[in-house]
Amino acid sequence: PREAVKEAIRECKNAGIGTIMITGDYLLTAKAIASQIGIEGRSITGEQLDQLTDEQFKGMVLQITIYARVNPEHKIRIIKALKEHGHQVAMTGDGVNDAPALKAADIGIAMGITGTDVAKGASDMILLDDHFSTIVAAVKEGRAIFDNIRKFVNYLLSSNIMEVLVISLAVILGGGHLPLLPIHLLWINLITDGLPAIALGVDPPRKNIMSLQPKSFREEIVGGRFLGPLIVISIILTLAILAIFLIYDKDPIYEQTMVFTSIVFYEMLRIIAIRSEYKLPFFSNKYLILAIAGSLLLQLM
Repeated sequence: PREAVKEAIRECKNAGIGTIMITGDYLLTAKAIASQIGIEGRSITGEQLDQLTDEQFKGMVLQITIYARVNPEHKIRIIKALKEHGHQVAMTGDGVNDAPALKAADIGIAMGITGTDVAKGASDMILLDDHFSTIVAAVKEGRAIFDNIRKFVNYLLSSNIMEVLVISLAVILGGGHLPLLPIHLLWINLITDGLPAIALGVDPPRKNIMSLQPKSFREEIVGGRFLGPLIVISIILTLAILAIFLIYDKDPIYEQTMVFTSIVFYEMLRIIAIRSEYKLPFFSNKYLILAIAGSLLLQLM
């Protein structure tokens, strides 16, 4: 086994990802290699697998981590049994005979160096360096991207919901003028929201990102536990801004200035609060610091 594989498998285990060895080699060879790289569990040969019914195999598939002397049909059967338990399956392969399994898996991963064109064509991802550890790095990057998209959407949605509610409720409550002019809204959306939102895209991953359980493929970016707090915070910010709007109702210019500037400062605090949920240090993203500082400086000017 390659040197980095043992550490990569340990990282997978911490990240809630099980690793299964499927090989055409003899069972003793497979078990010896598995023990060196930290794969523990039951072992089975393709011949023994043929003797099991689908129902029997489904009942024991979660305990088996080493498959030896298997053929392409066995790989399809293993993937199917794991999927029936609700697992999301990634399959690596390089040969023509791996193509059906690569296609059947949720994520087919072909080897870029030793892989055949058929395997590459059947896969979703091509591993350019053929290193298992690169898959783990890709998982980490993917999780970080998912977090950053969620932060980005959380920030922009809460800000825009607040702005819409402020304008709408101000009209309903009455008053001789709007709390914000169109030029104010353009400024907020382009300068105040735009720069920090873009900087969120390069936020570093949180330290414990590879010790979290995997998310479902079908988990929505906005929904469930994510949506409730977003709406509550938007309403709280709306009430705070409307209070300022009503308090300074006698002087329209001063009132609009207060509302405009308050929204900008609230949104800067909001982006810091969102990042704190992911336990990210304040100075961990220099681009975000520059974006916040730039937005506040432009606002003061």
